[in-house]
Amino acid sequence: MKTLNVELGERSYPIFIGSDLLEKPELVSSFLGKNRAVVVTNSVVAPLYLEKIKRLLGSRYDSSVILPDGEQYKNLDSVGLIYEHLLRGKYDRKTILIALGGGVVGDITGFAAATFQRGIRFIQIPTTILALVDSSVGGKTGVNHSLGKNMIGSFHQPQCVIADMVVLNTLPKREIRAGFAEVLKYGLIGNADFFDWLVINKQALLDLDSDYLCETVHICCKAKAEVVSADEKESGKRALLNLGHTFGHAIETATGYGKLLHGEAVAIGMVMAADLSRRLGMLDSSAATEIRNALENEFGFSVIPPASISANDYMDLMRSDKKAEQGRIKFILLEAIGSAFITQDVDEKALKETLTCGNRLCM
Repeated sequence: MKTLNVELGERSYPIFIGSDLLEKPELVSSFLGKNRAVVVTNSVVAPLYLEKIKRLLGSRYDSSVILPDGEQYKNLDSVGLIYEHLLRGKYDRKTILIALGGGVVGDITGFAAATFQRGIRFIQIPTTILALVDSSVGGKTGVNHSLGKNMIGSFHQPQCVIADMVVLNTLPKREIRAGFAEVLKYGLIGNADFFDWLVINKQALLDLDSDYLCETVHICCKAKAEVVSADEKESGKRALLNLGHTFGHAIETATGYGKLLHGEAVAIGMVMAADLSRRLGMLDSSAATEIRNALENEFGFSVIPPASISANDYMDLMRSDKKAEQGRIKFILLEAIGSAFITQDVDEKALKETLTCGNRLCM
């Protein structure tokens, strides 16, 4: 087992990374104390892992909330179900929530914890690659609105993150692949050697080799922990972690939540970001082509944006993105594989070309 720490003063917390961690009650006992624990999960994960989590929590387990599965349920209605359960059960501020699931469950549970009785504690137990390497770490919580993704939320850090590789064995292949978009992102924004390593070892990773996965999760979580420690509320360099997300969130909103998995939309968004970087003269054409090839041919993503989204649709949605400032879109772009930057100064002609070039991205 490897342990990383997210250093945030009195709100610091550990990330435990390894296999069979859900068999180790000692990892959570100090966080639970004598308080009641409520597990929040979904209808897919519950039959697979809820009983195991009950054993992990022991006598501290009190009840569970089982939400419907899917991005389309990442909304205030689902948060309301958690509130109602907690209120009817007479739970208090000492209660601790356990988020058992992927990014959707983690974000919903974290937001419920941030807002119930003005804030209670929670633990992240992620069950997807995307959640293991990204959404479970850093304290971003929240839900979607019909007009924009993740527009309602709060920064609320967990007590700990338990990253157990074993839970990935039950993931559908589509979910496995989608998670690697966020993994590749870490290579693109700050670690070219890691990007190359991922491409070289793609088959072992897609086959869920435990040693390769542990190394991957450790590298990603270490990178994110360092960024979050330096910029918790995303006032500066943390925005780099949004590579591909400005375009990707617009795609998710425009196509309807749940039609594309988050990682699938981010994969398209990263190729769009690479294409725009190339058009602006920031990124070498060969590097842009390499990025598209890695995502499309090595990891098997579709990187062609949905034809139903117009340039005007993109612009409207991106101007409403929570990272925009006074209507000016904030872009995360690339100057090389392993080197990203933040800018609001983008040539409109180049941007429109990226938004309308379809299957010719990075070509």
